[in-house]
Formats: sequence, structure tokens, C-alpha cells
Amino acid sequence: MATIPTTPAREPAADPELEVLRHTNAVLQRERDAALAREAALAVVLDVINASPGDPKPVFTAILEKAHLLCGAAVGALVRYDGSHFQAMAIHGYPEQLAQLIDRPYLGAGPTLALISGERYVHVPDMQESDSRRRTEIMRGLIEHAHVRTGLFVPLRKDNLLVGFISAHRQEVRPFSDAEISLLESFAAQAVIAMENARLITEQREALEQQTATTEVLQVINASPGNLAPVFDAVLEKALQRCGAAFGILWLTEGEQARTVALHNVPPALAEYYGDRIHRAGPTTLVGKAVRTLMPTQVADARADEAYTSGDPLRRASVDLGGIRTLLGVPLIREGEAIGVLAIFRQEVRLFSDKQIALLQNFAAQAVIAMENARLINEQREALEQQTATAEVLQVINASPGNLAPVFDAILEKGLRLAEAAFGTLWLHEGDQIRAVATRGMTPALAEFRARNPLQPLPPTSLRLIETKRSLQYRDVREGEGYRSGVPGSRAVADLGGARAMLGVPLLKEGAVIGSIQIYRQEVRAFTDKQISLLENFAAQAVIAMENARLLDGIRAA
Repeated sequence: MATIPTTPAREPAADPELEVLRHTNAVLQRERDAALAREAALAVVLDVINASPGDPKPVFTAILEKAHLLCGAAVGALVRYDGSHFQAMAIHGYPEQLAQLIDRPYLGAGPTLALISGERYVHVPDMQESDSRRRTEIMRGLIEHAHVRTGLFVPLRKDNLLVGFISAHRQEVRPFSDAEISLLESFAAQAVIAMENARLITEQREALEQQTATTEVLQVINASPGNLAPVFDAVLEKALQRCGAAFGILWLTEGEQARTVALHNVPPALAEYYGDRIHRAGPTTLVGKAVRTLMPTQVADARADEAYTSGDPLRRASVDLGGIRTLLGVPLIREGEAIGVLAIFRQEVRLFSDKQIALLQNFAAQAVIAMENARLINEQREALEQQTATAEVLQVINASPGNLAPVFDAILEKGLRLAEAAFGTLWLHEGDQIRAVATRGMTPALAEFRARNPLQPLPPTSLRLIETKRSLQYRDVREGEGYRSGVPGSRAVADLGGARAMLGVPLLKEGAVIGSIQIYRQEVRAFTDKQISLLENFAAQAVIAMENARLLDGIRAA
């Protein structure tokens, strides 16, 4: 039976209109899928923003992950711009050696300069085709180590100012579409929102912390009336915490002289150098500049500053013993004059911000308030102590009519205590000699010398008192005329009694000097005007007691 060949069935011809419809539906479906993916990604980022108030780091990471996933990019970064330098806040797909480069501040070049000038975005179809002579270290690293080809840079702007950018790189030559560029711009807008939220929350937190620190210092001031040590320590502690410094010092100043009154966290070697002594704060030093200008003074790098290169002792010690690099000092100002400097230090080169400078000025103002409160309280206390001491001496005079020994002893005891002196003597003149009628606080060696020499020729100090009829003091008796010329009494008071600072006031009767009160400190420290006035008052009481005794003796004789 013969086989009859058959003809294969022919497929119906494709309908062109149907094909267009199918293609259109496919395109629309892809666009809908892409839109849904974008919405889902943006929703995820918004959730991260809400879940991380004040902390933009997880937001930046989420933005990069979603943006690079949807745009098909392998490598990229979210970078912040502070007006001078760029620094990565988050990275995606960067090799380790390249991540270290972008993680620290760097200057703009190439595409970033175009963003600074206002470009909407920078699109580089093939980075390997760019001018190799104009490539930055980071660009070379992207090409050589990350093998990038196509690059896209989208700016982050706030109030038309550049605050950063998002970069997306592909490892093949495949330009980004308009839709992908638009998507990256949406993510850039969210990054700006996250940065602004973080800024506002950080400012609120900082303001609250500053108010809390200020309140705590004020509480210390109220809890320590007249006692400056805990106040100074609290001021330094809060200043270091809030300003991110390693250690701090509070100086009190007078002219070019500066004395350390408080230290916090200072390295032991530097603390020992500062000690409790007077230093010269030269015009090129931090303290000298702050006092002279009455303005905050900041030194970016102490090693490169004039004070260090010129060999200023204070600066050399600060750098060599304390490792100081960046330092900031603000003056303590009272009635338009600097009375001290509050200084904080970093052991790395990192400038203090304007906010930190303003905060340190606030702490300096609190230190001045505490000092003024202490001054007023101490003045009131001193006035009360002086009135009480005067009243007690008068009581001794009334209780011992005609008996001068207890009166002289009471005068010396009160005078030494209130004038912060170690020992003293009340002398009476007998012709061209002097005789000690009361002594207090002397060392045994000096007491033995006085016992062997009850009468001594008038020393230069007494002669000066007779000549001027005014009080006299030496910051250091070893530099006085009597000590230098070898007068036995002057030598004894210094060598046997350890005397350094001396204050002498005359006992005046009818314009004539009939004796003196002389008190001594065993350190070089001048007596204040108030202490001089106090001892002059006691000298007047001694004369009154002597006159009362003379009158009583006359009455008894009659």
C-alpha cells in the first residue's frame, strides 16, 4: 500500500499587534516590579531611620545595600563632606586596602570637584578610559583593586550645599539608566534626611548634657562654699568629658606668672614638673596669649608652634613630658581682666570645634563665679575672725591690768594664725638695742640663740622701721640687707629658724617707734595688704596695753 506523503501543519503567522502588546505588558510588568522593589527598599530604609534615631551609621549601610542591589552595582560608598574634606560613612564591596584610604579624611578631586561646583550628578561610562594623570589614589585603587569600569556619583545636598555623595560602580562597562540614576537620587535624599535627623538629635543630646554638666558644677559650688578645690576638679572633669580631651589644667595668673591650682588626668611626669610653684608664661605660650588677648586660644600642633620651636620651658615640658599636640585655653575673666586660664589638651593633632570652645568658656565662667563666691565668703570669714581676735586681745588686756606678758602672747598668737605665719617676735627698743618680750613658734635652735643673746643691736629691719615709721616686708629675708651683710640676728632667724618671708610693723607712740612685731613664713610668699593691716591693728593694741600698764603703775606708785 503506497504511503501518501503529508504536509506539516503550518503555524499561524504571528500577529504584530499582539507581539507589541506582549512586549508592552512585559515592560510594564518589569517597571511595576522595579517600582515595587524601590518602594520596598525605601520603606526598609525609612524603618531603619525610625529605628536608629541619632545614629546614621545603620541607615547609611542600609541605603548602600539597597541602592547597589537595585542598581546592579558591585562597589560604592556613602561619603560625608564637611566643607573641606571628604570621609566615608559607609562602604559597599570595597577591598580592605582601599577601605582604609576612604575611611580617613581626604581632599576632593575629579568627579567630586564637579559635585562641589553644582553638577546634578557625575556619570563615568568607563573609568579606565579616564586620564590616568588626573586619577587620585582612591580612583587608582578602584580601577586596580576593585576592577571598576562604570561609575556614578550622586550628590547629597542640603539647602543647595554639598554635604556628601553616594557612589555606585559596576565592574563592567554598562552605563546607568535614567531610572537607576533617579533611584540613587531618592536614596541620596533619604541619606540627607538621616543626617539631618542625627544632627538635630545630637544637638539636643549635647545641649542636655551641657545643661546637666553645668548644673552639676553649680551643685558643687553650692555644696562647697569658699572651698575651690572640689569646684576646680569638677570643672576640669566635665570639660574633659564634654570636649573630648585627654587632660586639663587650671592656672591662676598674675602678669606673666602662672601657678597651677588644679590638675586632672595629667601624666605624672608633667604633673611633677608643674607642681605647686610659679611658672613664667611667656608671650608665645597658650597661657600668655589667652591672658593678653582675653580670647580663646587654640594651638593645632604644639610641636610645630613657635613656643616649642623657640624653646619655651613650659611648652617644651608640656610636649616632651605630657605628649601634648592640640591644646585649647580660655581665659578666666573678672572685671575685664584675666585672672587665670582653663586649658585642655589632646595627645593627637585634632582641633577643638566651635561648640567645644564655647562650652569651655562656659566652664571658665563658672570657675570665676566660684572664685568670686569664695572671695566674698573668705572676706566675711576673715572679717569675723579679725573682729573675734581683736575682741579676745581686748579681753586679755582687761583681764590682765598692768600685766603685759599675756597680752603680748595673745597678740602674737592671733597675728601668726590670721597672717598665716610660722613664728614671730614682739620686740621693744631699749636705746640702740632691742629686746624680745614675747616669742612664739620658734625652732629650738633659734630659741637657744635668743636665750644666749637677750639684747641685740638694732638690726637693719628695725632701723628701717624707725626711719620710715611704716610697715616693711621681705619676700625672702635671705635677700635682705641684714642677711647679706652677716648681721648675727638676721642670719640666725633665717639659718636657725628657717625664715623666708618676713613682715614687720612698728609700735608707734606719739610718732616714735618704741618696738615692733616681726612675723615670718618658712616659704617665699608675700603677705597681703589685709594681713599687713591686721598686724598693724595688733601693734596698736600692744601700744594701748603698754600705755594702760604705765598708767596703772603710776597710780600704784601714787
